[in-house]
Amino acid sequence: MRKWVPALSPGWVPALVAGVFTYQANAGEISVKVTLPQINTSEYHRPYVAIWVEKPDQSVQQNLSVWYSQKKTDKGEQSDKWLKDLRQWWRKSGRDQSLPMDGVTGATRAVGEHALTFVEGKEPLASLPAGQYNIAVESAREKGGREIVRVPFTWPVKKAETAKATGQSELGDIVVNLKP
Repeated sequence: MRKWVPALSPGWVPALVAGVFTYQANAGEISVKVTLPQINTSEYHRPYVAIWVEKPDQSVQQNLSVWYSQKKTDKGEQSDKWLKDLRQWWRKSGRDQSLPMDGVTGATRAVGEHALTFVEGKEPLASLPAGQYNIAVESAREKGGREIVRVPFTWPVKKAETAKATGQSELGDIVVNLKP
């Protein structure tokens, strides 16, 4: 027995596809630019960096990115030994994570500006409720210093805006661009 399938008008499919792309184009967006400054020292090691969305009480709402050395140990295990130097992130979230975190962890980065973009409706912002938050960026370097910088923002984004904070030693400018 044949099943009846309704006929679709020729304009229906393109309209549906256009609607999906219109929604994605209108989704809120957070872009974070992290500047790792040139530090003049005889022994420079790339910093470990953790970036997360933080609630007003400074608890972690959502991890965005963690950069650390992902070299294997002599036993073939992932080395996360120095992540504990990212003290604030480690105490609030890091020690409870199964590393590497899919879509979040990555290798350490060289001196310079690094940009990350996160879109509403996609991980890690898919479950971010409305409210006041900070983008927190913490950096720690072997034989170097440690620093944390916070940039406040409101979610969801209602109008395009830019917020900026600057570190004193281990971090340069942290620029957060918000787009509705």
